[in-house]
Amino acid sequence: MALFSATELRTLLRRPLTDDECTLAHDLTEDAFLGEVGDRLANPPQRGVKSVALAVAARILTNPGGLRSEQAGGMLQTYADSETGVMLSDDERRRLRRSVGMASGASSLDIAPEDACQPTRVWRAL
Repeated sequence: MALFSATELRTLLRRPLTDDECTLAHDLTEDAFLGEVGDRLANPPQRGVKSVALAVAARILTNPGGLRSEQAGGMLQTYADSETGVMLSDDERRRLRRSVGMASGASSLDIAPEDACQPTRVWRAL
């Protein structure tokens, strides 16, 4: 499945990339997406998926270690979290889930059979 082309990624980053770098960024992005939304990701991908995929791939290539902040004096470095690998930001996760038709926020689901609940009457004083 092609989430984006190597040319699109090179254009976004405005720097030369090898084919291997483009392939690695694409494969890692695709793996993260399939882990998040599974089979809901269509081929070709739904509208809105490409912009999220390019943002994730660009981050993979520009900040592969997940560095959040850095300080020269005293050599302090802070990373996004202790896990390694591709992590989707909350915004990327929300946009991806919305693109494939999944709920992106909190919701409730009633799985009880329709006849399991007795009708409720609201008492109102006259």
